[in-house]
Amino acid sequence: MATTNDLKNGMVLKLDNGQLWSVVEFQHVKPGKGGAFVRTKLKHVLSGKVVDKTFNAGTKVETATVDKRGMQFSYKDGSDFVFMDTDTYEQLPISPETVGDAANYLLEGFDATVAIYEGAALYVELPASVELLIEYTEPGVQGDRSTGGTKPAKLETGFEIAVPLFITTGEKVKVDTRSGDYLGRVNS
Repeated sequence: MATTNDLKNGMVLKLDNGQLWSVVEFQHVKPGKGGAFVRTKLKHVLSGKVVDKTFNAGTKVETATVDKRGMQFSYKDGSDFVFMDTDTYEQLPISPETVGDAANYLLEGFDATVAIYEGAALYVELPASVELLIEYTEPGVQGDRSTGGTKPAKLETGFEIAVPLFITTGEKVKVDTRSGDYLGRVNS
């Protein structure tokens, strides 16, 4: 248990029948009249929904200990994704629902952060960008190079993104894992 005076960014609270909410930002407010209060912006750990919530100053809130571990994606076992703890070498199977969109960018050996609460994985967090190989894309037409248009390209993970017309099959590109946007070529 903690009070609202102890809040910090990144702290995970257990509110509303045991649901987990991460503190995105908080502000202590002391108005001229009335009691002090704490204005917070909370993000639901599982759904990602962000809400604003106000607490009276000093209100007791239940905190949850969420363990964020550095893990490495090992392999896919049926539909589950198996991650290995890089410290203990313990393997943890994680369901596709928990992995979510991160599955579009996962290759064997990729590092990720896995949030674990009471032995269960909550979510998988990838670095902001990853470098992947273009498995296939249509050749760009010579006259199209200056137009700034895009074309679909299939990554080595099987995920498809939009790339500029000058990108060719076999090139390595940097991809934003949050939006799926092409960020640039990777020079080998």
